[in-house]
Amino acid sequence: MGTIPADTFALELKQMDGPDAAVAATTAAASERAKWLLSSPNPPAPWQELSSSIKDTVCFPAAKNGQPQANRPVLFLQGLFPILKWGRNYKATKFKNDVMAGLTLASLCIPQSIGYANLAKLDPQYGLYTSVVPPLIYALMGSSREIAIGPVAVVSLLLSAMVSKLVDPNVDPAAYLRIIFTVTFFTGTFQALFGLFRLGFLIDFLSHAAIVGFMGGAAIVIGLQQLKGLLGLSHFTTKTDVVSVLGAVVKALHEEWYPLNFVLGCSFLIFILITRFVGRRNKKLFWIPAMAPLFSVILSTLIVYLTKADRHGVKIVKHFKGGLNPSSVHQLNFGGPYVGEAAKIGLICSLIALTEAIAVGRSFASIKGYHLDGNKEMVAMGFMNIVGSLTSCYTATGSFSRTAVNFTAGCETVVSNIVMAITVLISLLLFTRLLYYTPLAILASIILSALPGLIDVNAAYNIWKVDKLDFVVCLGAFFGVLFGSVEIGLLVAVAISFAKIILSSIKPSTEVLGKLPGTDIFCNTVQYPTAAKLPGISIIRINSGTLCFANANFIRERILKWVADDMEESTKGGIRVMILDMTNVMNIDTSGIHAVEELHKELISQGIELAVANPKWQVISKMKAAKLVDKIGSGWIFFSVADAVDASLHLKTNALNSC
Repeated sequence: MGTIPADTFALELKQMDGPDAAVAATTAAASERAKWLLSSPNPPAPWQELSSSIKDTVCFPAAKNGQPQANRPVLFLQGLFPILKWGRNYKATKFKNDVMAGLTLASLCIPQSIGYANLAKLDPQYGLYTSVVPPLIYALMGSSREIAIGPVAVVSLLLSAMVSKLVDPNVDPAAYLRIIFTVTFFTGTFQALFGLFRLGFLIDFLSHAAIVGFMGGAAIVIGLQQLKGLLGLSHFTTKTDVVSVLGAVVKALHEEWYPLNFVLGCSFLIFILITRFVGRRNKKLFWIPAMAPLFSVILSTLIVYLTKADRHGVKIVKHFKGGLNPSSVHQLNFGGPYVGEAAKIGLICSLIALTEAIAVGRSFASIKGYHLDGNKEMVAMGFMNIVGSLTSCYTATGSFSRTAVNFTAGCETVVSNIVMAITVLISLLLFTRLLYYTPLAILASIILSALPGLIDVNAAYNIWKVDKLDFVVCLGAFFGVLFGSVEIGLLVAVAISFAKIILSSIKPSTEVLGKLPGTDIFCNTVQYPTAAKLPGISIIRINSGTLCFANANFIRERILKWVADDMEESTKGGIRVMILDMTNVMNIDTSGIHAVEELHKELISQGIELAVANPKWQVISKMKAAKLVDKIGSGWIFFSVADAVDASLHLKTNALNSC
């Protein structure tokens, strides 16, 4: 890094000036580009952007593409219900693959749904209900071809942990159920609103690091919760932190517990894990680990029934209702004392459920080579949970383990979800009585077998290698869930993430740019030591997406310090032009405008001109509205840094010639 020597600079001036005609042409071209920038139309108003985003999400392509008025209702319906579009080209070969995938999916879904309902402290039938209606609604409105919809472990834990603080399910199960349905309604409402108003960025506040830590902590908490079923305990703590759960286990072990539950659960857990290992070693045997949970349920039920093990302490499911999903409209409670808490829990569940579902959907969409619109997915997820809350379902989302099985089984479209839902419905109508003797230890072992997929040690290690502050976020979420609660873990992760954002916003970096020899490229002189400063010119880039009240004064002071340092280091003549590269600044507020105006005054008082390079659409629009362009001078607004440098060098040449 350094300043271009005087003789080299003089040579560059000659090369850049060349004949007068060439100089005139270059100046004219730069002036023309500056006119494009200054004469650009005003950007759309916020309400216009909001209206456009809703149209894009609900899909009014006809309005944009000039389609005939008569076709617009059809195109609108196709945008809202994608099945109407791809369903016209659906073939029998695809249906065959979808049926096989759907049946394989159902064999895994049925035992998992019962287990997750138990985790949510609900009767088993509600897990099966959640695997019927939401998948059918998603099949109509969703755009992912592989995602498998239904109850999942993390959301079930969230509901049981947070709703149990409002109402004890053992004391008042009816009130507990009403709050669960109300929370599910709020979850769906928030999800639909996020999609309609394109608020998908909200789920990004739960960063990848936060999700890795949260999922890891939640997996351990879920595993500890399964000790109740695995050990056959009758009394257990409602708290989720490690200390409370382990304390409850130690206390229960000194009282009455039944080893047969532990033997039965561990035996089938080992069996399920072995089948999973076989399936990973040989991809053609994918159906073995998919069928293993259902086979375990059937076999363990037969063992308990034939040996009368329930009389010897083995805890069983006992009777639960079958049949079609009953209406739960009358159970939604919007006027009770807990409606505010239900809305808060619904907001948290909506973010967690969307984060998991969209991550799963995009992962498999990238494998298949198609794009998944996150906002449309949010709308589909929202409506399926709203309808689910009216039909005795609790919060559903995309399951990674079941989606992987669906993908491996060769699904072609979301018809596999329809097949799965119909299969679960048939089970509800015909086979629920056969599950009377299903041991609770088996449900615990099925949940435990799914937990290793939630703990991603490699991802945590990669986060540590790449970004130490992100790793702090990961650890905060992990230990918050583990030793506090689900809410504390999320709160810690979001708080650290916000602190990171605020810190980078308040004190963004600024770069001194230099020119790479033999090119017209200007880059950071620290990152590229060969980039040299131009004499008499200081080029500074702002590395912040927004120049606002939070960082405007900091940036102004930093720039003045750079200029002062350059003045000390420069040769005689000092700094004549300071070029402010605003390439990275997407927006500016009144505080930012005021800071640039103050910067201009201070530079002018020192005999330095301020040039602004590449201001973005919102920035130049607000600069014109605030008359800042007039104060700086339209001749000092440039399309690019290169244009600004050319003009500054030309000014320098004229100054040298006048001497």
